[in-house]
Amino acid sequence: MSQFAYRRILLKLSGEALDPGKSRGIDFDALGQFASEIGEVHAMGVEMGLVVGGGNIFRGAQVPAELVDRITGDYMGMLATVINALALQATLESKGVPTRVLTAIEMRPFAEPFIRRRAIRHLEKGRVVILGAGTGNPLLTTDTAAALRAIELKAEALFKATKVDGVYDSDPVLNGDARRYETLNYRAVLNQNLKVMDTAAISLCEENNMPILVFNLTQPGSIMKALRGESIGTTVRGE
Repeated sequence: MSQFAYRRILLKLSGEALDPGKSRGIDFDALGQFASEIGEVHAMGVEMGLVVGGGNIFRGAQVPAELVDRITGDYMGMLATVINALALQATLESKGVPTRVLTAIEMRPFAEPFIRRRAIRHLEKGRVVILGAGTGNPLLTTDTAAALRAIELKAEALFKATKVDGVYDSDPVLNGDARRYETLNYRAVLNQNLKVMDTAAISLCEENNMPILVFNLTQPGSIMKALRGESIGTTVRGE
């Protein structure tokens, strides 16, 4: 374990990461790749919690307001995150990784309710804890859920897995001269309106001194490199 910069992490996976082809479902080949990397990290003794989004299936914020109110749409989005959590669980366990799915809204036939002490105990017993249904509250994103759970579970860092290799001063897809930051502080992220995570998530991390590492999960070995402290993305922390 001494080779790693962090002993316990919270990994935030976007729903879109599970569906790179944008077929509005789950790409199990991509999921299998992620599961293999997570399994490798788990085998090294790193304790890991996972928060997964649901944007590959349903995103409440994009529902036409004249058809479905925002609160209902957000609850529908929470259910999408649970579908992804169960898919992650099944794929990880097929590779021999012990897991537990805990949800912010009770769904006892197939998941445990989120209880902080129980989740920590699962981590201590060497299980990967997959956290579904966001915070259980509408109007809050899964980024906010990830920040909250990282703090609650006493993670040493929040890993934000994306499709780009860090945070840029402008969109690197639109601007070939966009500059990638290696480090940022929370205030700079908020003041410059950089699209790292939503404002609530950044504020929670700032208040609780939770470092955020933004990196590209589609590059093989990214999680392991990040754990070893290699410079593979952007780190957001205090001064």
